[in-house]
Amino acid sequence: MTFARQRTEGKPMDWQSVLLLLAVAAAAGWVDAVVGGGGLILVPALLLGLPGLPPVTALGTNKVASICGTTTAAITYARRTKIDWRVAGPAAGSAVVFAGLGAVTASSIPVDWFRPAIMVLLLGVLAFVVLKPSFGVTVKAADPTARRRAVAVVVAGVAIAFYDGVFGPGTGTFLIITFTALLGLDFVSSSATAKILNAGTNLGALVVFAAGGHVLWWLGLSMAVCNIVGARFGARTALKRGAGFVRMALVVVVVGMVIRLAVQYFG
Repeated sequence: MTFARQRTEGKPMDWQSVLLLLAVAAAAGWVDAVVGGGGLILVPALLLGLPGLPPVTALGTNKVASICGTTTAAITYARRTKIDWRVAGPAAGSAVVFAGLGAVTASSIPVDWFRPAIMVLLLGVLAFVVLKPSFGVTVKAADPTARRRAVAVVVAGVAIAFYDGVFGPGTGTFLIITFTALLGLDFVSSSATAKILNAGTNLGALVVFAAGGHVLWWLGLSMAVCNIVGARFGARTALKRGAGFVRMALVVVVVGMVIRLAVQYFG
């Protein structure tokens, strides 16, 4: 417990808080596997459960759980659905690098800079999904052009990956929307591709956070076990229930993320 107390500025950690964090990690794994956004559940839970925890350490500890959950979800999806590796492979590779670069700057960029922009983007996503019922539910027959695949790699593997390293919440959701819009995939296939890329962003950020000593390993690994369980069930649920279910879950999660960010920004 010495290391934990050091990271929480001398405040001891009670086991009720630990058990609650483990339960939240499982729920975050399920949500993240279906539509993304698990970080917006788990990171605030870490900051609330451990009041003395520096935000950068909360982000680093979250990445330990997240990389295990996203990898589990990616494997589950890959076994049962088709993935366009022409996009997933290059995007995941570049995501490791750019998420790492984002993590390097995480402590120097105020989080409040992101919240208004992310709220606007999420409201745009919500309006688009609600006003266009076929989006993400039906698959476009034509194979995406090389140009569209290249744009998807840059947007997902560079821009969104960098954002995930700096801040993170909502990354999975933005990836799903990107792959659906640019590649014409349904939500299930987009979620599968997003999990592969998300594993890359988590790896890049985790390496940087760990190198800086911004990880509570014992807590992160404990939450990882629960996150894996939640991610496995989440991926199976999405595969079983189909794109319509993922669309409904996406709307609910986006509304929740907007409310959460608004409370943090205006509260």
